[in-house]
Amino acid sequence: MSEMVSHSYPRVALIGECMIELQQHANGTLKQSFGGDTLNTAVYLSRLLGSAAQVDYVTALGDDSFSDAMCQVWTDEGIGLSRVQRLPGRLPGLYCIQTDASGERRFLYWRNEAAVRECFTTPAAEPVLAALPDYDVLYFSGITLAVLGETGRARLLSTLGDARDRGARVVFDNNYRPRLWRSVEQARQAYRAVMHEVDLALLTEEDEQALFDYSDGEQILQTYRAMGVSEVVVKRGAQSCLVSVDDRRYEVPAHTVQKVIDTTAAGDSFSAAYLARRLRGGSPKDAADAGHQLASLVIQHPGALIPRSVMPV
Repeated sequence: MSEMVSHSYPRVALIGECMIELQQHANGTLKQSFGGDTLNTAVYLSRLLGSAAQVDYVTALGDDSFSDAMCQVWTDEGIGLSRVQRLPGRLPGLYCIQTDASGERRFLYWRNEAAVRECFTTPAAEPVLAALPDYDVLYFSGITLAVLGETGRARLLSTLGDARDRGARVVFDNNYRPRLWRSVEQARQAYRAVMHEVDLALLTEEDEQALFDYSDGEQILQTYRAMGVSEVVVKRGAQSCLVSVDDRRYEVPAHTVQKVIDTTAAGDSFSAAYLARRLRGGSPKDAADAGHQLASLVIQHPGALIPRSVMPV
């Protein structure tokens, strides 16, 4: 897959969930913000591409003040809201981050009744689903698959097939979170079902090992290529990443960081920079280096979204 799209102004839709985030400080106070894997990627992708692309977010929110605030943040970041459903009486999900004395983080979630679980099951979802095949790129994650539920996943899978028939590229970030699934086998079935509709797989090695017991990155590359995924990237944290495209394979070293502050959104930002560079016509090797560059900046700042002022040029 030498090019992601064939024209200069791609339309990208990222599908997933954004939640209310509470960070608990040592004195018991809470700082409120917003977070979500595909939303983090959408923000960084919008920043990197600017006016060179249309970046839309696809989700379902409530009609509450937190949902209003989310939409305002996304608008300020240049993200389109035309595919965001607002469901009366519903609320976004919520999670709290607790940090112990040694700096280890613990996450507590309240998301079972989150509006996003009805993203593709309500009458309001029909025009959204009908519009998705007209995008040039559709992006979703393993967390997206989990929160959509069985009916939502089935409708997404059908839409991916329609989109690819019209020439769209499908991008998948594995982001496996065991607590979102009833069992490992349920997650495996869901991942395998969509993989035949994926053009670019952005895979965290640790997650793949936890889900499928793969031995290393090489086995991951071989397995996904055998399933027909034409472009595969294996992210390995501070180590080099592995890239396989068509008959070419690359190993691209990570950028050295002297002091890591917060690894939140390291993988999400890597994926955004990789995709942005590919959409601009960059090679897979250059795209991987761009991914490492942005991720190395993100982990030197607290929180998922770094200030615009420190974004790479």
